Amino acid sequence: QVQLVESGGGLGQAGGSLRLSCAASGSIFSINAMGWYRQAPGKQRELVADITRSGSTNYLDSVKGRFTISRDNAKNTVYLQMNSLKPEDTAIYYCKASTWSGGINYWGKGTLVTVSS
Repeated sequence: QVQLVESGGGLGQAGGSLRLSCAASGSIFSINAMGWYRQAPGKQRELVADITRSGSTNYLDSVKGRFTISRDNAKNTVYLQMNSLKPEDTAIYYCKASTWSGGINYWGKGTLVTVSS
């Protein structure tokens, strides 16, 4: 089992920045990719960014150039630096961790990000 705890959400202003953190504990050795998803009211959950243990990244088109995902394997923590925030970034952000086989996914409880215009 893997436990994920997100932090860093809150209220941001348009054009401003926030940084999210997700700390993993438990069977860390089983985890390869970690990432951030978000779900806005009335919308489906979508991938924002993910990163493999080796550092390969993938981003949602609308956040490219504004958000940066990074990972500290020694601390078992993944970060999402969000710059140039927009009101449409408002959502609950969830941390996800996937096993090497991709067969098991673990989710955090989510952290709310609200961006005011």
